Amino acid sequence: MANKTQRDVFFDRVYELARVDRDVIIVSADMSAPALDKFRRDLPMQFVNVGIAEQNAILIASGLAKEGKKVFCYAIAPFITLRCLEQIRVNSCINEIPITIVGMGVGLGYHSDGPTHHLIEDVAIMRSFPGINILNTTDNIMAASLVSIAANSSVTNYIRLDKDFHDDVYSAGADFSSGLNKIKEGRKMIVATGAMVHSACEIAASDYGVIDLFQIPINREAFIEAINGVEKIITLEEHFLAGGMGSAVCELFNDCDIKISVKRLGLNARAGYESCYKYGGREIIRDNFGLGFESIKEEANNFFK
Repeated sequence: MANKTQRDVFFDRVYELARVDRDVIIVSADMSAPALDKFRRDLPMQFVNVGIAEQNAILIASGLAKEGKKVFCYAIAPFITLRCLEQIRVNSCINEIPITIVGMGVGLGYHSDGPTHHLIEDVAIMRSFPGINILNTTDNIMAASLVSIAANSSVTNYIRLDKDFHDDVYSAGADFSSGLNKIKEGRKMIVATGAMVHSACEIAASDYGVIDLFQIPINREAFIEAINGVEKIITLEEHFLAGGMGSAVCELFNDCDIKISVKRLGLNARAGYESCYKYGGREIIRDNFGLGFESIKEEANNFFK
């Protein structure tokens, strides 16, 4: 198991970049972390704490970015996205000002804090805006690599960091330029994203293939190449099904006239937010939504048979 969270690995890399590039700036909405403590101590002119004011954080980040700064705007994920939708829409999208929005604890990561801290609708909402790349982090190797990708991007990036500790799926030097990676070959394929990639790899074992689809909008050419010869696909995400990653895959298939059977697995919206109030850990809440490990395994085996 990794001994650092994606957050600390991510901001360690931002710190390294900021020491040699004074245009790199963090705008934080009253968030702390060991990696941020040294940033604030060593590079105080490149760190802005706006307090508990996420909408203002987006405004300040956009103003700095308009002047050529490379800005990482950071807070708990639901508050730096859903609370700030108008600011993101007007400043980042309409005015085409590229910032990097970094959300901590996506999905059911804050499993003990209830639905106010769960973020299971954001992919559907954020991908409706033109000019935003959603990057859903899988492990620490990817978290570190996404820093340079975002810092050198001409569009707004929304980076979803998971709160839990996860083993690394990737090795140092892995290529994340295409927005997806085929982790395992197979004619029956699980296409997963974020924390669910780890579940997909365990469920797949030697029977099924796994694709980590970590960027939306989907790189069409790379995805079509990756699914060449695939007979059936399951999409897997810790997100409401409406508008999520699975929806993006089905839209691509429709637009490109690709005829592959797809089954979407995600959080059952019919269960509503009441399912979020089940305590005992992340897997317990997933079970309550019908997305527990055994449920996914059974669904996969039945569909692929």
